[in-house]
Amino acid sequence: MLICALVLSWSAAGQVGSVSNQPQQPEPSQSSSSTPCSTVSETAPQRDYRRIPEKRGNQPSAALLGMVRTYEEVPLPGVRVELTPVNGGERISGETRSNGIVRIPRIKPGKYQITFSKSPDFSCLAESAVNFNPGEALVVDVKLRQVIALPPNARNIPENQKGLTPEVEAGSYQELFRRPVEEMQIELQDIPEGKYMAPDPDRWDTSMPSWDRYGQRRGEFPYVGGHWWDPFNNNRVKGDKPIFGQNTFFDLSATSTTATDVRRLFVPSGVSAGNPGSSQFFGKGGQVFLEETVRVSFDLFHGDTSFKPVDWRIKITPAFNVNQLWVRERGIVNIDVREGTSRTDGHIGIQEAFVEKKIADLGPNYDFVSIRAGVQQFSSDFRGLLFAQEQPGVRVFGNLRSNRLQYNAAYFFFLEKDTNSGLNTFNSRHQQVALANLYWQDFFFKGYTTQFSYHYNKDDASIHFDENGFLVRPAPIGAVKPHNIRAHYIGWTSNGHIGKLNISHAFYEALGHDDLNPIAGRRTNINAQMAALELSVDRDWVRLHASGFFASGDGNPRDGTARGFDAISEAQEFAGGIFSFFNREGIRLTGTGVGLVAPDSFLPNLRSSKDEGQANFVNPGVSLVNAGADFNITPKLKAVTNVNYMRFNRTESLQLLLFQSKIDRSLGTDYSVGLIYRPALSENMVITGGVAALTPGKGLRQIYTSQTLVSSFVTVRFKF
Repeated sequence: MLICALVLSWSAAGQVGSVSNQPQQPEPSQSSSSTPCSTVSETAPQRDYRRIPEKRGNQPSAALLGMVRTYEEVPLPGVRVELTPVNGGERISGETRSNGIVRIPRIKPGKYQITFSKSPDFSCLAESAVNFNPGEALVVDVKLRQVIALPPNARNIPENQKGLTPEVEAGSYQELFRRPVEEMQIELQDIPEGKYMAPDPDRWDTSMPSWDRYGQRRGEFPYVGGHWWDPFNNNRVKGDKPIFGQNTFFDLSATSTTATDVRRLFVPSGVSAGNPGSSQFFGKGGQVFLEETVRVSFDLFHGDTSFKPVDWRIKITPAFNVNQLWVRERGIVNIDVREGTSRTDGHIGIQEAFVEKKIADLGPNYDFVSIRAGVQQFSSDFRGLLFAQEQPGVRVFGNLRSNRLQYNAAYFFFLEKDTNSGLNTFNSRHQQVALANLYWQDFFFKGYTTQFSYHYNKDDASIHFDENGFLVRPAPIGAVKPHNIRAHYIGWTSNGHIGKLNISHAFYEALGHDDLNPIAGRRTNINAQMAALELSVDRDWVRLHASGFFASGDGNPRDGTARGFDAISEAQEFAGGIFSFFNREGIRLTGTGVGLVAPDSFLPNLRSSKDEGQANFVNPGVSLVNAGADFNITPKLKAVTNVNYMRFNRTESLQLLLFQSKIDRSLGTDYSVGLIYRPALSENMVITGGVAALTPGKGLRQIYTSQTLVSSFVTVRFKF
């Protein structure tokens, strides 16, 4: 079947196929050289079709099509094929191309002897009395046996060379079928030089020879056989080959993430202090958090392995988490102080479970439109500044203008998150998000991609306690009453480079209303802004970068207009990201039930919880200036350094919430250093670690103490 399909490919020159630009063997020609087979006549007259055109008569010519391979099914290029007329006449010759296929057109009908030779490495095979009928194409399959030259005194003769004779062991010749030339649509002219079309009906299981070039030497060498546990070489469960048919693949992925975080935070000692004799308001802030998360993805899809969008896909990703927290004060791991100062918890969640179907192809360059329904990952901008989640939803997406434009239109209805692991539960969150965005590549500048977006956050009134017994919805401050939030976000973000300057920026305008903001104690209209800009340049192995971040604050909490910016559910990778203390560690506002800032965020939004609480647009806002450098020390090791100086934009909301008459705007200085190490020079194993510190500014010292906060973390990720 393989040979039949390859033969049909000769008629598809310029049609469907894979193009090879490898150096090509000469087209079939009539040459004066002879084969080493003794059965071939050396006196037959010859001619060269390239110099002397064929004189066509009324009788149609014949043609020969064939593939020459080894017994290990490896195609043989450069095999000389000669046709010698039995009754005398002009000898015709040709050679196999890089894929082992030979094509000899314009053969005068008659009886010929065909010889196949590739000296001195392979035996010579001759087939006599082969009939070529007028207007008929003969298709053959030929195998040659490799000959190993041995010294005269050799004793250990390879088994496959014992008793080698041209008649028995030289090779095999098989006629597959004969077809009319017109029926097979064989073009008798030469194929253009440098272009060769050869579709393969089973391109996934092309056999390769067993070859151990360096013996026991370790390294990456050609013709390495794959195993089910080997993600680097040919592996059927990693989507390298279809599991059935030619276009249905299965990809199994498993990720293990082990994280350790040691930190010192501002915490109160409480009425039931963890340490006897405690008299101060602030207690011991040392904490250790350890967690293990395993994600397993089962991805079944129909399509291709690259470029072409899949026709359909089914993907399921369950996640398993076990976490442990040790603290030094009571009332932190649980609202019940009798639970002590440590907590062990675990959870299983479904992080992905969706089906996807391509609706239509919109052009010849893989422009398409598809729909995806179910639990799915989605980040609505380049840096996760506004919305990044794994939630149930329906999403229509695709691209236009040869992938220059990409678009998304999505609707998500949220599930509650597990408090301690952050994984999905099976309970409804009573929150919906609708969004649409458009990415435009090469927007005015090559390499510069811009994005325009709209988000709508519909968060309904509800009451919810987290897994540790704390009230998170509505927030336990001010007017503790369920309330609805309707927020609209209009955004423009970009990422890319303009010449040698790398640039990433974002701007969001938030509008809408909150039925009853807990700090304002009344209905508020939302009018808030967020802006971010990062510039960087690359110098050899160093990237120097500087950035600024702005989130507006509310200067009059009671006036009915909420001017403090808050996101929907962010995971901000900006100004140091996870290496920054202020971004990585959630800092709770002591004496209240809300946080000053949540993990993976720079927004001091005074929310009870980023995942389980509601957005709050009456907040102090923040301004941040960052400078840093990334160093590619080796291909495997990267160092990340950052310094952030931060200020509150307005502190009136903090003064109202904490009943303090004056709070300075100085927030503090955040400095960090981190390392990213890839031992295998791939993403299959990544070790990330860092140390960060936050030195409080005057405003933070007025709220807490002058104690410097520190943290260190190590994350080890294995991926199959």
